[in-house]
Amino acid sequence: MAQQLSFARDIRPLFRDLDIRSMQSAFDLGSYEDVRTHAEPIYAALAAGQMPCDGPWAEEDVQRFRSWLDTGALP
Repeated sequence: MAQQLSFARDIRPLFRDLDIRSMQSAFDLGSYEDVRTHAEPIYAALAAGQMPCDGPWAEEDVQRFRSWLDTGALP
């Protein structure tokens, strides 16, 4: 059985320091609580290629974020 995705191991490393700084006025991408609270709008922006601002994530990373949400968004 595959290990469940976790924020600390699988999601947090996807957000670069630049991403965290550029979004700090809205929420803290380094914080599990903030990312979990704003997860659907973050996913929508990632899936639309609107975030991060300097170019879209790879499709596999966007899907990893979606899978994390769909499997319970563990810390």
